[in-house]
Amino acid sequence: MTSLKHSRQLAWAFFAACMGLFFLQICYGFIMGFAHMGYDVLHDFIPFNAARATHTNLLVVWLLAGFMGSAYYIIPEESGRDIWMPKLAWVQWGSLLLVGVIAILGFHMNWWEGRKFLEIPRPLDYLVVVNVLTFLLIIGMTLWNGKRFTTTAVTLMVGLTAAALLYLPGMIYFENLAMDSYFRWWVVHLWVEGVWELIMGAILAFLLIKLTGVDREVIEKWLYVIVGLTFLSGILGTGHHYYWMGAPEYWLMVGGIFSALEPLAFLGMALYTVTISRKGQRQHPNKTALKWSVGTGIMSFVGAGLLGFAHTLPGVNIWTHGTLVTAMHGHLAFWGAYAMLVLAMISYTLPEMTGRKFFDHWRSEWAFWLANIGMVFMTGAFAVAGVAQVYLERLGGMDFMLVQEELHVHFFMLVMAACLFTLGILLFIWDFISYGLPVESESVLPAPGEPVPGK
Repeated sequence: MTSLKHSRQLAWAFFAACMGLFFLQICYGFIMGFAHMGYDVLHDFIPFNAARATHTNLLVVWLLAGFMGSAYYIIPEESGRDIWMPKLAWVQWGSLLLVGVIAILGFHMNWWEGRKFLEIPRPLDYLVVVNVLTFLLIIGMTLWNGKRFTTTAVTLMVGLTAAALLYLPGMIYFENLAMDSYFRWWVVHLWVEGVWELIMGAILAFLLIKLTGVDREVIEKWLYVIVGLTFLSGILGTGHHYYWMGAPEYWLMVGGIFSALEPLAFLGMALYTVTISRKGQRQHPNKTALKWSVGTGIMSFVGAGLLGFAHTLPGVNIWTHGTLVTAMHGHLAFWGAYAMLVLAMISYTLPEMTGRKFFDHWRSEWAFWLANIGMVFMTGAFAVAGVAQVYLERLGGMDFMLVQEELHVHFFMLVMAACLFTLGILLFIWDFISYGLPVESESVLPAPGEPVPGK
C-alpha cells in the first residue's frame, strides 16, 4: 500500500489559501461596485485602478493555487505514489503566497507594470517563474517515479507545463505598443481559452471518474475529443483580441470564425459532463461535488461559450469592446469554467482528506445555489449596464463620465446580486472550516496489481 499523507496535507493547504484569497477578491469587488455607484469613499487609500488590479490578479492567483492543490491531490493518486520532496513543495506553497502578498502591497504603493492583467512588477515575474518551475519539477518527478501513467494525469501535467511556458511571452519587453499587446494576449487569452482548458478537462475527468463510476477508458476517450476541440478553437480564437490593435487584417476573419466555433466546444463539454453523470454506474454519496462538477460544464457553456459568442464577432465587438459587456462575459466565464471547477475539487477532496462525511449538510446545498443564483443575477446586471453603456456612449455619443452616472442604478442591482453570491461563498468557506484539518492517519492506495481507484 502507498501512503498519500503528504499529498493530502499539501492539497488542503493550497485549498485553504484559495478560500482566503477568494474572499479577499470578493472584498475588492465590492469596493469597485460601490465606486461605480458613486460611493468611492476609499479612493484616498485604495484608488479604483489599484482595486481593479488587485481584484483581477487575486482571481488568477487563487485559481492557480486551486489548480496546484488539485495537481498535488490528483497526480499522486493517479500515479500511485506520494509527493516527491514534500518539504520543497511546502516551500513552493509559502513562496506563492509571499509573491501574492508582495504584489497586492505593490498595487497599493503604485509599484506595478501598467499592462492590463499583467500588472505585477517585473522582479516578481522572475519569482513566479521560479515558483512554477519548482512546482512542475515536484509533480513531474512524482508522475515519473509513479507506478502508472493515466491519460488524466498526463493531460493535467501537459496543461500545467504549457501554462508555465505561455507565461514567458508576457515577460518580453517591447517599446512598440501593438507588439506588446500582441504577445500579452499569448498569456491572457491562451491561458484562459487555451491551456487552462486542458487543466479543466483533466480535473473534470478525474472528478467524473470518481463520482460516477463510469469506466475510465470511456471518460478519457471523450476527454481527448472535447479538450482537443476546445483547445483548437481557443488558440485561433485569440484573433478576436487582435481586431483593433494593429495586427494584420487576416486576424479579422480568423478571429471571427474561430470565435464562432468556441461555443460548440463548450457545448460539447456541457453535454459530456451531463451525459457522464446520468450514466453513472454507482450513486456516490457526495452529491455536492457532483453538482459543482456538472455545473462547471453547464455554466462554462453559458458564460464562456454563449456570452463570449454574443460579443466577440467583429460586427458586434466593434461596439462592445472595452465596455461592461466584456465584464458580463468575463465574470460568468471565469466562474463557470474555473472557479466552479476548483470548488468542485474542494468539495470532493475535503471528505477524502479529513474523513468527515458532511455531504448532505444544508450549508453545502445552500452554498451551491446561492452562489450560482447570485452570479447569474450579477451577470444580468452587467449585461443591462453594458448594453446601456453601448447605446448611450458608443451610439449616442454621450460623455463617458455622464454615462457612468446613468449606470449607478444598474450597479446597485449588481451589488445586491453580489451580496447573494457572497453569502453562498461564505457558506462554502464555513463548510470548509467545519471539515477541519486533514486526518493524521495516512491515506493509502492499492499496490501494483490491485484494482485502480475509479475503475
